[in-house]
Amino acid sequence: MAEASALRPPTGSIPTDPGVYRFRDGRGRVIYVGKASNLRARLSSYFQDQTALHPRTQAMVAAAQDVDWVVVGTEVEALTLEYSWIKEYDPRFNVKYRDDKSYPYLSFSLADEYPRVAVVREAKKAGTRYFGPYAHAWAVRQTVDELLRVFPMRSCREGVFRRARQVGRPCLLGYLDKCSAPCVGRVTAEEHRGIVMDFCTFVAGNGEGFVRQLEEQMRDAAREERYEDAGRLRDRIEALRRATEQNAVAFNEATDADVIAVSEDPLEAGVQVFHVRGGRIRGERGFVIEKAEELTPGEVVQRAIQRVYSDPGIDDIPRELLVSTSLGDASAITTWLADKRQGAIKVQVPARGDKRSLMDTAVKNAANTLQAHRLRRSSDLTTRSVALEELRESLGLNEAPLRIECIDISTLLGQHTVASLVVFEDGLPRKSDYRSFIIRTPNADDTAAVGEVVSRRFARTEQEPVADAESRRKFAYPPGLLVIDGGRPQVRAAQDALMAVGVTDVPVVGLAKRLEEVWLPDDDDPVILPRSSEALYLLQRIRDEAHRTAITLHRKRRGKSMSASALDAIPGLGEVRAKALMRHFGSMKALRAASVDELQQVPGVGPSLAAKIHAGLHKGDDAA
Repeated sequence: MAEASALRPPTGSIPTDPGVYRFRDGRGRVIYVGKASNLRARLSSYFQDQTALHPRTQAMVAAAQDVDWVVVGTEVEALTLEYSWIKEYDPRFNVKYRDDKSYPYLSFSLADEYPRVAVVREAKKAGTRYFGPYAHAWAVRQTVDELLRVFPMRSCREGVFRRARQVGRPCLLGYLDKCSAPCVGRVTAEEHRGIVMDFCTFVAGNGEGFVRQLEEQMRDAAREERYEDAGRLRDRIEALRRATEQNAVAFNEATDADVIAVSEDPLEAGVQVFHVRGGRIRGERGFVIEKAEELTPGEVVQRAIQRVYSDPGIDDIPRELLVSTSLGDASAITTWLADKRQGAIKVQVPARGDKRSLMDTAVKNAANTLQAHRLRRSSDLTTRSVALEELRESLGLNEAPLRIECIDISTLLGQHTVASLVVFEDGLPRKSDYRSFIIRTPNADDTAAVGEVVSRRFARTEQEPVADAESRRKFAYPPGLLVIDGGRPQVRAAQDALMAVGVTDVPVVGLAKRLEEVWLPDDDDPVILPRSSEALYLLQRIRDEAHRTAITLHRKRRGKSMSASALDAIPGLGEVRAKALMRHFGSMKALRAASVDELQQVPGVGPSLAAKIHAGLHKGDDAA
C-alpha cells in the first residue's frame, strides 16, 4: 500500500492539457480510470489532505502503486477514451454496468438487391438500417409477423431464398401472403424495395399515413363491390393498428426524443431508456450501474448516457434528450453527443406536461429495474449459498450462518430513540421474526442503545413467560451471526452485552457505511470484502432492511409524540378527550383543518372547549 506522497508524480511532470489517467495497483492492474480537462489540477487533488477525500477515493489512492496518463486534444476525446478504457480494463473503483445483455434490434439489409427484415442481437453491419434496441425479442418478432401482412417483404434466410429461386416456388410465407415472393419474380427488385422502404417508414414512426391510405382504399373497394379486396384491406388495417397499439402514445407525431431516467441508492443505480420516435415509444431498455466510485446524481446520468450511445449500432440520436436529473457541467457530454449526431442536440429535465409524465413513468421503470436486479441476486439459491459460504470463510466461522439477525438504531438528537431487529434465514428476510425496541435508557448514545437491545433480545430466550410460547419458539435458538449497523465501538458494545447475559456462541460483526468495511469485536483492523462479493451484497441488504425498519418506527413514534405534545398544551383538554379527538379525525392534519363546529361533533367537546382546541392548534398562524 503506497503512501500518497510516494505515489505523487513531480508536479512539473504533469501536463495541464486534457487527458485520461490510470491508477494501477502493485500487480500492474488498472484499478481506476478518470478523465480531466486539466490533468495537473485533477491529479494533484488526489494528493492533498487525504482526510478531505471521499472514503472510496481514499481507498483507491491507498491501493494504488502507480499512475500514468495520456494527453488528448479535447475534453470530448478524453470522454471517449475514458469510456473505452473502463470497458477494456474493468477497474474495480470505476462504475460497472450490470445486466449488460445484448438487446434485440430490427434490421433491414438495404445493401442487398432484395433486402431482408430480421431480428438480430447486434447492430454493426454496414449497409443495414437498424431500429431499436427493444426489451424483448418475442415482442419484436410478433410485431414483424403482424406487419408482414401489410408490407410483404422478404424475411427468409439467404439459403432459403436461393433454393426458392432454383426450384421456382416460393416458401410458405409466399403462399400465406406474408411475402411478395421476389424470389420467383412476383414483384421486381424495384417494387420489392418500395415495400421495404414503406416498412422502414412505418417503423420509424410515420404510420398514420399508411392507415389513412388503406382506409381510403378499403372504402373505394367497398363502393365498387370488391368485397374480397375490402376484406383484405380491413385485415391489413387491423394488423397495423395492433402493431401501433403496442407502443403507447407519448407526444405529438413530430416528437423525436430519448428519455433517460435514473433511480439510485448509495451502491447502485437503475437506468431506464425510452426511444420515442414520431410521438411513440419505439424501443426501450434497462440496465444497472454499480457505483464503485464517488458520483453525483448528474454524473450517474452522464455515465448512463455514455453507456447508451457508445453502442456501435446506436447511430439514431434524436435532437432532444430528456433526463431525470440535471447533468451539471455537461459541456463535454453534449459536445460528444452533437459530434455523434452531426447536429445540435438539446438536453433538458422536463418540468411539466406530457414529457414530465413520461419521465415519471421512466423513473418508476428505473426503480423497478434496480429492484428486479436486487431480487434476481437475492432469490437465486446458488447465489445465496455462495454468499453464506463466503461469509463463513471471510469471518472465520465454524459453519455458514443460516440465520442472521441485524440491529440498527434510529434517533434524532437523542430523542425518541428506537431500534429494529431484522432476521434473514437462508439469505431471505423472515419478516414474522422482526422485532422493534423502544430504548429505555435515558439519553442513550448508539453504543448504549446497542447494548440495551442485545441484552433484551438475548435475555428473552431465558426469561420470557411460558404464555408467550410462540415468541419463545422463534427465538429459541441463537443466530449464526449477529450484525450491527455500525463500526468498532458498536460491535464492542454488542459483544460486552452478549457476555453480560452469558451468551458466548454468537459471533457478532459490524458493517460500517463509510467504506462498507466489516468489523470484528477483537480486531484492530476491519475485514475488507471485495465489492463484487455476494457476501458483502448480502450484508448490505440485511443492513439496509434494518435501517429502513428502524427509520419507519422512529418517524411513527416521533409523529405520535408531536401530536400528543400539541394536544397536551391545550388547557382543559384531558387524555380521554384527546384520544377521542384523534379517533374521530384520524390524524393531526385533519384535526388542525377542522372548524369549531366540527370539533363539537366529538362526544364530550362543548363550544368552549372546541374554541380552546381550535385556538391552541392554530397558535402562531397569524404571526407566521
